[in-house]
Amino acid sequence: MERTQISLEPEQAERLRRIARERGVSMAHLIREAVDAAYGPGAPDSREALWERAWSAVGCGHGDGANVAREHDRYLDEIYGS
Repeated sequence: MERTQISLEPEQAERLRRIARERGVSMAHLIREAVDAAYGPGAPDSREALWERAWSAVGCGHGDGANVAREHDRYLDEIYGS
């Protein structure tokens, strides 16, 4: 574990204290969870998540992928609907 120091607005600190108390965890635990959610591998803007979205948009996961060029409109319709 690496120690660090951060500055919070008073409202943020109070909100974290309240949530930590309600959940029975430390403020540090909540901050680590928030960092993982925002910047971890599964975060919406992580490289892995962006690649997954890109692959799903071009139809990966449909058969062997050999027909993506021919069937891309149908795959996009399945994903996004028309």
